[in-house]
Amino acid sequence: MKLKKAVALLCAAGMLMGMLSGCGSSDKGSSDQSAAVTGESSGNGENVSGEVEQVSLKVWVPEEEMEITQEMCKAFNEAHPEFDCTFDIAVVGIDESANNLETDPELAADVFQLPSGSISQLKEAGLIYPITANIDEVKSLYGEGAIEACTRDDLMYGVPFSPNSFFMWYNKSMYSEDDVKSLETMFAKDLGSDVYNFSYTLHDSWYLETFFFAAGCTLFGANGEDPTDCTWNNEGGIAAVNYILDNLVSNPKYIEDRDGVAGSLFKEGKLGALCSGTWADADGALTEALGDDLAACALPTIKINGKDCQLSNFADYKCYAVKSSTAHPMAAQLLAEWLTNEENQLTRYTECKATPTCLSLGDSPELAADVATRALLAQTEFATPQPTISQIANYWTPVATLGESLLQGDVTSDNAQESLDKVVEQILSSITD
Repeated sequence: MKLKKAVALLCAAGMLMGMLSGCGSSDKGSSDQSAAVTGESSGNGENVSGEVEQVSLKVWVPEEEMEITQEMCKAFNEAHPEFDCTFDIAVVGIDESANNLETDPELAADVFQLPSGSISQLKEAGLIYPITANIDEVKSLYGEGAIEACTRDDLMYGVPFSPNSFFMWYNKSMYSEDDVKSLETMFAKDLGSDVYNFSYTLHDSWYLETFFFAAGCTLFGANGEDPTDCTWNNEGGIAAVNYILDNLVSNPKYIEDRDGVAGSLFKEGKLGALCSGTWADADGALTEALGDDLAACALPTIKINGKDCQLSNFADYKCYAVKSSTAHPMAAQLLAEWLTNEENQLTRYTECKATPTCLSLGDSPELAADVATRALLAQTEFATPQPTISQIANYWTPVATLGESLLQGDVTSDNAQESLDKVVEQILSSITD
């Protein structure tokens, strides 16, 4: 029951990978889309005509989920005799799907995975279809936060299947449970001349925000809904930049995680800790390499101006969504719901280590024994919901550039204020121009 309550808290937190830039702002109108759905069915997914509908659906999934998705689609066909479905299943990562949909909607998949934070942008562009079939049954599976993360204007546009966030993996032979509470304590340990103490992903704007949130900065106001407000260029932002420069960029015990280098070093015993999600051990490689020494926990604190400040990361939900131009909206919705049902969420967890969002799975003994799941739940207490307003589209590129500039030495303590002023101007550009 404790874990079930923790999962409930995870959902109630409303955790809102990154969104993608450059969407249009033409909303096709969700009421028209809803009418199309109810005109095709009884409203609960049943075909009222009694005829078998010939359906062809394109599905996008990450590479590691290809095999299980094929089996799930086969089972969907067996469970839905009202459809005669053929499936075109292709490998497209969750971080690529929204951009690909925007680039070429006609060639995009009918059903695909995306971060819930992408929903607002795609909805405003008229590219995503509301989920209305069996909606009461769908909502009954989740906590309020998971539903809210996928809802815009009282309609759900995605079906959540896994919380999307990250935490810290560490080697128990190098760090104790007390050591990993503080990044300063971790860096103070001598792990050997050929061993790095810590790795992070500063060049990725889905990771860099943790230091600014720790320093007290806000993005789009205190609740993430004010498109005119970003405080990353205040004293806290300057402190965050100086911390990154002094404690990571110039620290020989730190290594930037590029192209999987952190995972490789970690498995070789040449890295004490790295920050990633459950996907880092989806294939079991970390478990196989470290065995009983593999551990995970919430992100550590950092010391800013003499105060211990908790690193706070973005968090949202992975969900399945349907494109607005699909030729088969009812079948596509039902498939999205099928791919995220309780049985398939448990399968996805078992095969790919994707933590489920269904509240009923909170009592699962598999989840209770999983160190990564416990770490993800622990980080929930400190996570910041990823903003869902469309203005977030202006965040990703300038902040990624800021991370690269920090690593390359282009941003320094001397020009930190100027650099952050420019970043904030870019984040708020469509409002201030």
